[in-house]
Amino acid sequence: MARPRQPLISRSAAAAAALRIIDEEGLDALSLPRLARDIGVSAPSLYHHFADKSAILAAVSRAIVAEIKVPRKPAPENWPEWFVQMSLNFRTVVLRHRNAAPLLLQYRPRLQLTGYDDAAEYLAECGVPVHLHVQILEGMETITLGASLAEAMKPTASRKPSFPYLDVKRQPNLAAAVAANTFTQKKVFENMIRSFLYGVVQLEESAQPKRTSPRQSK
Repeated sequence: MARPRQPLISRSAAAAAALRIIDEEGLDALSLPRLARDIGVSAPSLYHHFADKSAILAAVSRAIVAEIKVPRKPAPENWPEWFVQMSLNFRTVVLRHRNAAPLLLQYRPRLQLTGYDDAAEYLAECGVPVHLHVQILEGMETITLGASLAEAMKPTASRKPSFPYLDVKRQPNLAAAVAANTFTQKKVFENMIRSFLYGVVQLEESAQPKRTSPRQSK
């Protein structure tokens, strides 16, 4: 079938409509005919912007990432807190689009390389050694994405408790740990990110050769 000479809808509008369908009805509900019908165009019109359904899903993935708010940068000595807040903002967006969350793995947009470059520049400005930048950026992406998607894909009935299928009699030690936990899932996530970042700093400091005082060198 021939494509229309002029596109009838923008790429961003089509991606937004696709995301809305997924949010409301799930991934299986999205198809080219369904999307075209919802935005009031013929299916061939979509081919001005997308080669196939896979291209639409990739665009949806990028649209989700575009919703993440970039926080204000704190004082250089508090640089880990900027990354903590960025991860919290990412989590918020993922949980807003639970049905679409798997797309962030399948069509991993490398969460905008420009943003990573800016983050690396910020680390350099804060005096973080350049050899730690990849460790920090890769670690942040892996932990943030993995933890957010795991939470988003939990069944509705098990979103609140940790280890929802815990058998108290068979796993008494884990049961005691769960009972003693006072943190919400959001706080557990936040502390996990913070522990990673400050752990990188601590490991780097402990790896540095200890300086001896003039008295010790005599």
